[in-house]
Amino acid sequence: MTKQTFLQGTLILIAAGMVTRLLGFINRIVVARVMGEEGVGLYMMALPTLILAITLTQFGLPVAISKRVAEAEASGNTAKIKQILIVSLTLTGALSILFTTLMIAGAPIIAKWFLTDVRALYPLMAISPIVPITAISAVIRGYFQGRQNMKPQAVSQVLEQIVRISCVYFLTHLMLPYGIEYAAAGAMFSVIIGELVSLLYMMRMFTIKKSFQLRHKWKNYLGKGKETLNELLSIALPTTGSRLVGSITYFFEPILVAQSLAIAGLTTAETTRQYGELTGYLLPLLFLPTFITHSLSVALIPSISEAAAKGEKGLIQYRMTQSIRLSLASGGLATVVLMVFPIILLNLMYGTANAASLLTFMAPFFLLLYIQAPLQASLQAMDMAKPAMWNSVIGSIVKFVVLIGLASQPQFGIQGVAIAMITGVLVVTFLHIVSLMRHADFQVPWMVLFKTGLLMVILSFTATRMKHLTFLDASTLSQFLPILFILAILYIMLLFILKLITFEELKQLPFKKKPRP
Repeated sequence: MTKQTFLQGTLILIAAGMVTRLLGFINRIVVARVMGEEGVGLYMMALPTLILAITLTQFGLPVAISKRVAEAEASGNTAKIKQILIVSLTLTGALSILFTTLMIAGAPIIAKWFLTDVRALYPLMAISPIVPITAISAVIRGYFQGRQNMKPQAVSQVLEQIVRISCVYFLTHLMLPYGIEYAAAGAMFSVIIGELVSLLYMMRMFTIKKSFQLRHKWKNYLGKGKETLNELLSIALPTTGSRLVGSITYFFEPILVAQSLAIAGLTTAETTRQYGELTGYLLPLLFLPTFITHSLSVALIPSISEAAAKGEKGLIQYRMTQSIRLSLASGGLATVVLMVFPIILLNLMYGTANAASLLTFMAPFFLLLYIQAPLQASLQAMDMAKPAMWNSVIGSIVKFVVLIGLASQPQFGIQGVAIAMITGVLVVTFLHIVSLMRHADFQVPWMVLFKTGLLMVILSFTATRMKHLTFLDASTLSQFLPILFILAILYIMLLFILKLITFEELKQLPFKKKPRP
């Protein structure tokens, strides 16, 4: 099987992430234009139920499988890899049957009583078959990640989006004459078709790449798989817990914000507008670099797991430091641009700059968010998924306490919500670092942090001077693009000068031309 280095795997996933984000954006435009606001509303109502069902079905197994397969691969234990797959497929198969049945049986209740729109029943019913598809995909994806072959996952992601976009326009148009609810169901069904094609591709690649017969002596491997199941669950359960914490936080946050801002004296309309600006305008910009750090974390788990299985402590420390260094490098330019040019960015993208001051305030703190995913991946790879989960729980509790305490005060208002979000990021990141220092002898890369700070100061000073010298207008894209280009060139040069990215790492690029024979 083709195996990539840590950086090669990361870059493959980053490239796929960029393409899928672009295609996903196109998909949202198509859905919005065909179905309108009401149809999109029905589609979005059903989406959280789908995400929750998939989270519970996958059970955190992709991370667990990736780690355990990497460990077995390091010791050359093919039988162990086969047992991991058999146990995982059995577990996800049973869970998918359970949650698919619950989704179908509970769809009328969810639509009528929880979503308060009986028309949501149709997209809920349409999406239910996706649960077993994503369950099997999760197992195969974890297997390829553990073998450090990221190409099948990357290709399947792009393929899924292409098929989804191809189907969504046709199906929504086909079903729209029967009603908005049927069009929303058609949009949901296009998701199923995309996931199914992606799964078929992954299964085909699995059949080609695997070196063993999966069905041979299935029952024997399953009967002796109790220890393997416990090993998987030791990572899967806390990982699922972390994701559930995120889902619950996501659910309660708008409720607490609305109540707190009401206490502060804001009207319902003001609360909705300000919270919409914060979560709909600012957060997508602040989260923009996270697809890069997510790719780093996916590739990091098998890399560290393999090094740990071989007892290579020096390589583990190097990989953790490298992931932090590259995560900071991936978000530095975006952070400076968001800090210095918030008005022009918000005007160009949304036609309003009401929340510009909040964006300037939040951007530098969110730089720490970009190292959070690699830190959590390191904890999971080092068999510390449980501390990672509790760190997320503590961070969410602190965030909510700060939110209620500040947002309910008239002098803070929506700024209190922003401070609470920043506090959550700082607490979780700090706790992840402390956990790694305590349990994995992790040494904080102070020199990397110093160089990153120096880089940010130089780039911020340059960007501010260019902004004042050009008298940049809030709506002048023709002036803004050349400034962005100059800053990007300067940023890349500084990355190499400060050795935040090295030429040795460039040699590992997977896109180099092969020499002719």
